[in-house]
Amino acid sequence: MDSLLNKFLEYLLYEREASNNTIESYSRDLRQFKRYIMENNINDFKLVNKTTIITYLVYLQKIGRAPSTVSRNLASVRSFYQFLLNEGIVKKDPTVNLQSPKCEKKLPQILTPKEVELLLEQPDLNTSKGVRDRAMLELLYAAGIRVSELVALDIDDIDLELGFLVCSRNSSNERNIPIGRFAINILNEYLLNHRKNFVKDDSIKALFLNYHGKRLTRQGFWKIIKSYTKKINLNKAITPHTLRHSFAVHLIENGADLKSVQEMLGHSDISTTQVYAKITKPTLKDVYNKTHPRA
Repeated sequence: MDSLLNKFLEYLLYEREASNNTIESYSRDLRQFKRYIMENNINDFKLVNKTTIITYLVYLQKIGRAPSTVSRNLASVRSFYQFLLNEGIVKKDPTVNLQSPKCEKKLPQILTPKEVELLLEQPDLNTSKGVRDRAMLELLYAAGIRVSELVALDIDDIDLELGFLVCSRNSSNERNIPIGRFAINILNEYLLNHRKNFVKDDSIKALFLNYHGKRLTRQGFWKIIKSYTKKINLNKAITPHTLRHSFAVHLIENGADLKSVQEMLGHSDISTTQVYAKITKPTLKDVYNKTHPRA
């Protein structure tokens, strides 16, 4: 159980770039939740159901926790189970439809297409490292996948001829995602001419390798993207997740329907995808005002 908690906290640190205070808060809430379920003879997070969550919230109320604290604990548990669901560790989220006080969702930070292009241009394509890094950045933006899914890709998960990748293979979140010509071209260059410079053991089938010939980690990629974001000096907090957010918003701005975007992102609930539509509204309004004869 501790290994899953630690994996989630690493995700918050390296993919969501959460603050130390936020991570400590999640850790405190979830370790309290773990103690509660173990005291009730549940020794696996997979065995938790909706009734378990409800009784836990009632328990918090009985011991005098403020409504805001109960709400925060539910939010922590919900985030944890969304992570487990997206990772294919659980098949259902036991917090679905459990109500907490309404809070307006913070809209995610995104990059404009020009800012994405600027970021993608940073790796030095005269080096194998630069080609590898460019391929990873292009793939994140081309497919909208999570960093955990990016580093988990094997060579066989990419079909450059058809222009598809298989994401989260053999999990409940497996999906086929199309990729564009820019990603295909740089991936082809990487696979043909540069991946071999990282290989130490031919039996390792990971798509992206580090200098030791091992599969690149989330932490390793986090350091890579931080080094490139420093170079472009945008007045925005860019995390590995920023390209995923930008992928979704740019698709919707250009006419993609929410259901298709939901499928490509691997969201279990379309309400998670709908937050991106809120970001595009000003752009759609501008289009309407410029094109409708009676705007």
